[in-house]
Amino acid sequence: MAAHFGRRLYKGAATTAVAALAVAALSASQAPGVTADGPDRQSAADATPSPESAEGSGATGNSPYYTDLPPLNSPNPSPSASTGTDISGVSEAGIPATVLDAYKKAEAALREKKPGCNLPWQLLAAIGKVESGQARGGRVSADGTTLSPILGPQLDGNGFALIKDTDNGAYDGNSSYDQAVGPMQFIPSTWEWAGRDGNGDGREDPNNIYDAALAAGHYLCRFDWDLSDQRDLDRAILSYNNSTEYLNTVMSWLEYYRKGTHEIPDGTGTLPADRSDTTVRPTPSSPSVPSTPGTSPEPGKPSGAAPSPKPPADPGSGTPTTPPGTTPPGTTPPTPTDTVDHLEDAGTAKLTAMAGDTFGERIRARAETDAGKAVAKVRIRFTVVGDTDTTFSGGESVATVVTDSSGVAVAPALQAGEKTGPVAVRATVVGRTVKGVAYKATVTERAADTLVRTDDKALTCAPGGEFADPVELKATREGEAADKVAATATLVTSADDPAVNDKGPYFKDADGNAVRTLSGLRTDANGLLKLPQLYADDTAGTFLLRVTTAGGATLTVELTVAAAETESPAPSAEPSESPTA
Repeated sequence: MAAHFGRRLYKGAATTAVAALAVAALSASQAPGVTADGPDRQSAADATPSPESAEGSGATGNSPYYTDLPPLNSPNPSPSASTGTDISGVSEAGIPATVLDAYKKAEAALREKKPGCNLPWQLLAAIGKVESGQARGGRVSADGTTLSPILGPQLDGNGFALIKDTDNGAYDGNSSYDQAVGPMQFIPSTWEWAGRDGNGDGREDPNNIYDAALAAGHYLCRFDWDLSDQRDLDRAILSYNNSTEYLNTVMSWLEYYRKGTHEIPDGTGTLPADRSDTTVRPTPSSPSVPSTPGTSPEPGKPSGAAPSPKPPADPGSGTPTTPPGTTPPGTTPPTPTDTVDHLEDAGTAKLTAMAGDTFGERIRARAETDAGKAVAKVRIRFTVVGDTDTTFSGGESVATVVTDSSGVAVAPALQAGEKTGPVAVRATVVGRTVKGVAYKATVTERAADTLVRTDDKALTCAPGGEFADPVELKATREGEAADKVAATATLVTSADDPAVNDKGPYFKDADGNAVRTLSGLRTDANGLLKLPQLYADDTAGTFLLRVTTAGGATLTVELTVAAAETESPAPSAEPSESPTA
């Protein structure tokens, strides 16, 4: 999908030469890090999309987008600008009030939920501009729902990607092929797991700008991307729509909005004109009906497409009749969800992981009818419940997955948190109250299997003094540094007696009192453990310090307390006198 940079690039460009200069200026100044290569800049062609986008669809199914670029003049012109000055910068910078509020609330939510992502609301505004012209200029209700559906063309492989129906038409009204939906243009299969409730009404609606903006923020912040880093920013944008032209266009609007923007009334936003799908596509074969002069195409259909056919009227009744083979009026054919009787565990193995690790096994649920037959295309919601910080990959506690042809939905991988112990996960059918499945997982302590000193210096001290060299250890697990592993250090009586020694070397507590056991120790990010200062009482001898970690790694260190050796006096040089006889 080529972005048409040659058309309607900048308002106020009076000649071809001026337009050419505008393109050059944009490349030089409005898309930093995207169009120029250099030591500190990255070419868009070098950006690597996420695995999801590489595999095909991304957030939008690589649907068409608006290719209009921002004007060159500043969005914040000088107050002294004379009458007649081109004010396109001011009008283009305006964002409808409800839409702008949704972007800012999404940024605030992500700042709390995923602070390391550094998501700017201007990025959501840039994507919203390119995807839907800010919800068609802000044509939304007070709660943020679009006044009419915003649908991309059906992804039937005819000039677009081929994505057959995944939602039975629940979101896009199309039971044959998927279409991008709403102001942020999510395809149904992506919305199933990325959807969020941004306005607190208990629903996840892709047609609501609050829900869609929050979902877009979470989508852009997955994989622990840091959007303040240009490379991660490029990856995130490309994962939304895998096109270099798309990346350039979004980056242009991002930089433009960063220079300044302002709130305008809903419904008064500037509507884009140019799209990446300017070629008129043939309409799918269907019974045609005469077009009515003055009517507009149905929402989501490309210009030139025929309206949906309507059933012929029954003579004399004034009401439509039902064509043969279709469902009679007043009745609704059962959806796959309607046929589900219960969920079954689809062979999930034991769920155990160490704190901080990803569970090797993934949860699987199977949707079945009362006769035990598999049901495909059913939305299954997996929810992590209880007091735990274990989540699904991406940091979310809820994930929705559509069952495949065998009726099985596989949840995203579980990511173990720091809280150890049991974890509960529940699988339910979205839209039905039927028997679900409960899963039990276990998070174990971080562990080490090896513990060694980082040097081999002898640890010695004079009675009543302090040891000059600290005791520093390194913990590893399967050859890798074991971080955040709990450890305990104890001055033991002997190699065979782990009881605490009541004399010899000791540590000090916060009040300066002698203690010979330290618990609550943890290795750092590199698996290192540096013990506090060791002191000695007046008892001389050899003593043992034993350090143990979760996982069974143990190391015993020898400590020596001895007085400093003194030199014997030199023998006298004068001969001794013999006693008198």
